[in-house]
Amino acid sequence: MNIRHIHTGFMVCSLMMALQQGIAQENPGSASTSVPTTSTQRDGQHDFDPLIGSWKYHLKRRVHPLTGSNEWVEFDGTGVCYKVWNGGASVDTVDLDGPTGHIEGLTLRVYDPESHQWRLYWANRKKGILDPPQVGEFKDGHGQFFAQDVINGKAILIRFDWTNLNTSTPHFEQSFSDDGGKTWEVNWITDQTRVKDGADKGQ
Repeated sequence: MNIRHIHTGFMVCSLMMALQQGIAQENPGSASTSVPTTSTQRDGQHDFDPLIGSWKYHLKRRVHPLTGSNEWVEFDGTGVCYKVWNGGASVDTVDLDGPTGHIEGLTLRVYDPESHQWRLYWANRKKGILDPPQVGEFKDGHGQFFAQDVINGKAILIRFDWTNLNTSTPHFEQSFSDDGGKTWEVNWITDQTRVKDGADKGQ
């Protein structure tokens, strides 16, 4: 973790440059797609409010990402999202079970009112360490959040992608890129279904 903190400044600069090139190539001819910046003045501190409450989860995870493998495992479970700071932050807890074992996860989301961006931190109980934050924002109901990490000794980019947040079935995908954002491989897909009896829990 110390190495990651030392390289934080380099990470932000290189990540923004790489994503500008990569997203443009992934969406040729699209002038509306851009990397999240701090120039917007939109107040997004309530973006994750629709997730407050109790949920059922169905998860698909690619077993060996960035290896050419298409082997997936599926998990089912439950989770709760709690509002913090009147929406300026939130905490998710999830319990999932599948053929490869049990996952207890936690997501901490914190909104920066100056940059108008979110930082999303994930932790697995087995490790007990918060991963480097995914940084980004929502535009037209679509949230994208980016970070850099190291897998198997190689630097990669990570993208979180949130859609359908204002419905009873939010959708989440995580993707990796090992070529600077030119191409992306999805390795984690989560579909949530609201538990009506617990919809107000955590508010």
